[in-house]
Order: sequence, then C-alpha cells, then structure tokens
Amino acid sequence: MFESLQEKLTGALGRMRGKQRLNEANIAEALQQVRVALLEADVNFRVVRAFLEAVQKRAVGEEVPGGVTAGQYFIKIVNDELAAMMGGAHEPLRLEGASPAVLMLVGLQGSGKTSSIGKLAKLLKDEGRQPYLVPADVYRPAAIEQLATLARTLDVPCHPSRTEQNPVDIAREAVEAGRKSGADVILIDTAGRLQIDEELMVELERIKAAVQPREILYVADGLTGQDAVNTAREFHDRLTLTGHILTKMDGDARGGAALSIRAVTQCPIKFMAVGEKLENLERFHPDRIASRILGMGDLVSLIEKAQETFDEEQALALQRKMARNEFTLSDFLDQLRALRNMGPLQDLMNMVPGMSGMLKNADLDERQITRVEAIICSMTPRERENHQIINMSRRNRIAKGSGTRPNDVNKLLKQFSQMRKMMKKMSRFGGDQRRAMQSLQSMMPGGGAPPGMIR
Repeated sequence: MFESLQEKLTGALGRMRGKQRLNEANIAEALQQVRVALLEADVNFRVVRAFLEAVQKRAVGEEVPGGVTAGQYFIKIVNDELAAMMGGAHEPLRLEGASPAVLMLVGLQGSGKTSSIGKLAKLLKDEGRQPYLVPADVYRPAAIEQLATLARTLDVPCHPSRTEQNPVDIAREAVEAGRKSGADVILIDTAGRLQIDEELMVELERIKAAVQPREILYVADGLTGQDAVNTAREFHDRLTLTGHILTKMDGDARGGAALSIRAVTQCPIKFMAVGEKLENLERFHPDRIASRILGMGDLVSLIEKAQETFDEEQALALQRKMARNEFTLSDFLDQLRALRNMGPLQDLMNMVPGMSGMLKNADLDERQITRVEAIICSMTPRERENHQIINMSRRNRIAKGSGTRPNDVNKLLKQFSQMRKMMKKMSRFGGDQRRAMQSLQSMMPGGGAPPGMIR
C-alpha cells in the first residue's frame, strides 16, 4: 500500500534530514520534488497546490524547536499537513440515536460495494452490533445472491429481495423488516453503473428520500486514482455523501484517491479495504496513514491487529516458554499462522518504524511461509517438540513429505536454533530492548526478518 508514493516522498525528503537550518531555497527545492511525487501518484493538482502552500507557509521563517534538526522538523510539518489533507483524525460511523441506523453504500459498478457491505457487517458484528443486509441491486446478475451468501457466511440476516422488485420498495420494506427483527444497523447495497447516468442517480435519490439514511458512503476503487475523486464529487453533488470507503488498497494503488478525495468532497474517508477476506477492512486514520507514507511506520495499527489476532492468555503462556527456552517448532507454526491472519507480510513490515527502508531491497516472499509450514507439518509431533532429535534420515523423510530438499530442512532447523538463542538473549537482557534488538538483528538471517521469510 502506497509503496511507490512512499519511495518517492522519502527520497524527496531524504536530503532535508541533515539540514541544520530552513531557508527559502532548500524548502523550495524539497517542495518541488514533493510536488512531482504527488502528481505522479495521481493526486488532484489543486489539492497538491494547496498542500504545498500550507507546508511552505508553516516552514518559512519557522523557529525550529530544540532537540531536533531543521530537516527533521520540516518532515514533521509535511507529516502534519499530509494528515490534515486527509482529514486529520478518524471519523467514526454515526450510529448513535434512533435505532436502526440506516447506512447506504453507493458507487460505480465494480468498485467493491457488495464485498464492502460484507466486510462492514463483520466489523460491526464483532463490535456487538446486529447488522441487517439489504440487496437493492436488481440489475447486476447474482448481486442479490452474492450478498445473501456473505450474510450466511457471517450468520447475519439478509432481506429476501427479488429481481422483479423496485429498489425503492426493497429499501423501504427492508428498513421496516430490519426494525422488527431487532437489527440496529441496516446496510443497503445499491446498484452501480460503469459510469454515472441520470437513471442511476434518480433511483439513488429516491432511495435516499424513502429511507433517510444516516450515512451515505461512497465506495471508491483505490486503483482508479483521480477518476474516483471526480466521480465522488458528482455523487456528492446529487446525494450529499457523509463518507468514503476506499477499496483495493492492498494492490498497487498510487495513493491519488486517498490523498485527494477528502479535500475535494470535504467528506471523510472512514474505512479502507486492504484485502479480499471479510476481516480486511480497516478504519482510516489520516495521521497513521501519513506516517506510513513517509516511512515512519504505524505501530498503533500494528498493535491493534495483533490484539485482534493473538489471544492474551496464549501470548502470556508463550512468553513464559520463551523465557524458559522451551519454544518449539509447534509454537513457531502457531505464530506463523497467526501472523498470516494479520494481513500481507509487506504491509505488516511497513508498519514498523524504519523497517520499510531496511527491507527495501529484501525479497519478502509469502510463499516461503507456506514452504516452512509444509516442512513443519511433515514432522512428527515428537520432532516438533524436540527438533534436536532430527537426524539425517529424519530430514530426508521430512523433505520428501513436504516436497522440499533436505537442504531446506537443514536451513529451517538452523534458523530456528538461532531464533531460540536470540529469545534467550532477549530474556537475559530483560527490559533493555535496545541491546536485545541489536542482538536480534545481528543473529537473524536476512537482517532481521523471521526464518524463511526473506529469500
């Protein structure tokens, strides 16, 4: 996510890091490079101009606080203005008040509205809400069945819409049915077109008038950049949007939509989809995204992901095993699988401050995780609990069972042994995280990544 923009912006700002003073010349030089990076990311040119003016106004003549260099302070200004351009802070859904709260999702065909409804329903259900799904797209083949399938997967109710019904009638009847069923959030999936047309907009306006939604969320394809922004503006003029959901942000999205859409429509981005799975929907925090774009990581989001994935009691038990040097290959396999559930490996690494730069030239291959899994799964329970009993004949058998080579098994066992030694060192260092991390980095293959993840 934002890899290309991140690389260009960090490169543009890299020369400023060592500057001891800010002056009009070096500020102008840096801003010119930032301008090129943003335009190449397909950010709206008016948004770029306003952003550069805001940064220049703050930077020129600014008194640099003690303890930081002028270059570091300039980067902080850029970070602050990037966050401000995207809205400043996360704006949650407006769900308080009379129940049920009606949410209406709109957008062009293919932007990901139906899958976004499923992801949003899962997020709301996990928070203790009772969502009710409403398929109101009677034009796209299988649209109704797609949402019904998602509802069955999530075990949430779905309105029994039929293709011969009028979408306005579906929405009106569904709100009443949802209220009677005890739902507190009603999610309406509306029709889209390949492009905006009058018939579509009139239908959406009639649905809005019939159900008075508390939120009208525009679903924007993050890959389309400025095109998504222009379309969002037209939807906003007709429907008065309350927010946006950005989809396909796990791909090679250049960032134009994320950086422009809030400034152009004055409506906040509330969520972004970062994968195909139902759990791959994140709340949009402008300040955290700005830090990611500038290569400064996002530890808060990483911790939140970890808290969702790892059981607290299991984590404490694992910590005790590490301290006693009893960490086994079975434990390692469990951690690998949990790590996979947190999202793409590259995205996780980019959330660690400074890690994106360290791994810039590393080949992070998630297929390697699958290979490690296959090797460990080809071991007997006794071998997983005590890897030291694995002799040459056992290694040959494990390699044959996992479709790998004996050398791959040897490599994994060697790296696992190094990991155990590192954990023992970290336990001995206690709270001295700096020394522990130095030890970790010097011992780990690939310069600091878990075994098998860097080729």
